[in-house]
Amino acid sequence: MSYNISINKAEKSNLDKLDFDNIPLGTSFTDHMFICDYENGEWVNPRIMPMGLIPTHPAAMALHYGQAIFEGMKAYKNTGGEPMLFRPEQNAKRLNKSADRMGMPNVPEELFVEGLKELVSLEHNWIPPQQGSALYLRPFMYADEPFIGMRAATHYKFIIMASPAGPFFSKRIKLWAERQYIRAAHGGTGEAKAAGNYAAAIRPTELAKAKGYDQVLWLDAAEHRYIQEVGTMNIFFKIDGEFISPELDGSVLHGITRASVIDLLRDMDYKVSERKITIDEIKEASANGTLEEAFGTGTAVGIAYIQEIGMDEETIHVSDESPVGLEVNNKLNAIKIGDHEDKFGWMLRTRKELA
Repeated sequence: MSYNISINKAEKSNLDKLDFDNIPLGTSFTDHMFICDYENGEWVNPRIMPMGLIPTHPAAMALHYGQAIFEGMKAYKNTGGEPMLFRPEQNAKRLNKSADRMGMPNVPEELFVEGLKELVSLEHNWIPPQQGSALYLRPFMYADEPFIGMRAATHYKFIIMASPAGPFFSKRIKLWAERQYIRAAHGGTGEAKAAGNYAAAIRPTELAKAKGYDQVLWLDAAEHRYIQEVGTMNIFFKIDGEFISPELDGSVLHGITRASVIDLLRDMDYKVSERKITIDEIKEASANGTLEEAFGTGTAVGIAYIQEIGMDEETIHVSDESPVGLEVNNKLNAIKIGDHEDKFGWMLRTRKELA
């Protein structure tokens, strides 16, 4: 199905105000955004319009009852200068899984992808050319119906905005294994990209940073032993030649970068297991020398190499090098810009002629 997306272009671009060599994190936005409304049981009026404020009623249900979900993805330019999207259909599927859990309507996958392609085609000059940089894309949906009452909303907005982004982590990172606060529990919203999940993580993350750590390593809610994920990423450990990533048990986000890394590792003939893994197992592997490396994976971070993990009054040394993580990162980045064979068919071109 093809959607008739109207386009209202901004009178003047703000592109000349951006220094591509010094991109501030999350504060620079492109000239346009994609918007679509859900009303009377269907998505209507898909449009691209100049980036700007959106009128919101004080009783908008998302502000009171938390019906808000989002996705994170990036656009790249290949070696021929064409804007490329990385596995956008997977983000569409995950957004709808989040919507199901939060009692929100699904966005047709075709509309999701068409909106992305139109927006990225229009904003292709905002894609940074520097290595490790990209155009970050934030599709999100929230309940904007003005109503005070506990039920699913009947009116929503689906929006895609874009923000140029530089490399997330430029150094090896340190994690804090959190034993008091939790990210998700069985039966909760842990595998949904719900805004409230991230709100609940802010305080523990600030406490971890105050201790000198970069991110929280989340443990399970019941025993505070089993590793789930990191604040902005999934996680992999290489122990005695085998890569292990915590299983997707309903409390862990289904990372698209995670799934892609698993495919790449297996294609490189590494054994990869998705299973329960405890912080005690990591501690023991560090002590006996079988913990070879660890890294996090996510859209924002790409692949982040892990130096150490703090826990209670002790420090678990992980590694000073991540040779396989570096190889996978280089291969993944090369696929995204067309320097390596896309044997999995992950990359999608935007179809429009570029001005």
